[in-house]
Amino acid sequence: MNLLFIGDVVGKGGRKALAEQVPELRREFNCSFCIANGENSAAGVGLSTSCVADLSNYVDVITSGDHVWDQKNFEREIRQFSQVLRPANFSAMQPGRGFGVFRNKGGGEVAVINLLGKVFVRESAYCPFETVDRILQQLPPMIKTIVVDFHAEATSEKAAMGHFLDGRVTAVLGTHTHVQTADAKILPGGTAFISDVGMTGAEYSILGREVEAVIHKFRTGMPMRLPVVEKGIRLDAVVISYDMNTGKATAIHPVSRMSGV
Repeated sequence: MNLLFIGDVVGKGGRKALAEQVPELRREFNCSFCIANGENSAAGVGLSTSCVADLSNYVDVITSGDHVWDQKNFEREIRQFSQVLRPANFSAMQPGRGFGVFRNKGGGEVAVINLLGKVFVRESAYCPFETVDRILQQLPPMIKTIVVDFHAEATSEKAAMGHFLDGRVTAVLGTHTHVQTADAKILPGGTAFISDVGMTGAEYSILGREVEAVIHKFRTGMPMRLPVVEKGIRLDAVVISYDMNTGKATAIHPVSRMSGV
């Protein structure tokens, strides 16, 4: 079995590129299940009802991260979307859910867990290691395919999570830093790992934002708007091959494709 995981979708251009590329990628790699991190899909920060509608035409599950509440009213809107996850290690008083079990059209079920790192991201979040331990204890034993989106800044924290969960989940896939890393591997226990999947955003940009604006902010230290670049979009993803009977990953294949957007 194969599943497709799409890196952080940035802005309208990212959504258009996803619509253009994902159907073809699913056919090319025979992927019956698709997950995308969509937390930057609404004008570069957060999610909205219309963005969820766009993405849900092509993906089965939408994960998020530290920007999940950046769009006004999404804390209310998220309740209507069973396919949208927010970090599981947020307070239980926050709306939405941090994990779910979803039917795979190709057969079986897939559990998806969304976690947020603490190092350099949000130290007020609960411990992601304790949180994922608790979730794994809650999942029914028959659920073998488990994918973790670890939305974190520090490579060390992501690598630690990969080894912590090795042999217990199918894949630990890093998001948040928007740059696809060169460390995709199958860990000794059969868990696929990559520090960061990358982004679906502008090739010539700084993490999807206008180059000149970002440089100006670094040089001056002044707060300013950082426009999203909506053209020249590259889609970064990984394809995970796995045994649905054991949940063990057999291969991880990084993908990076320029779109026509």
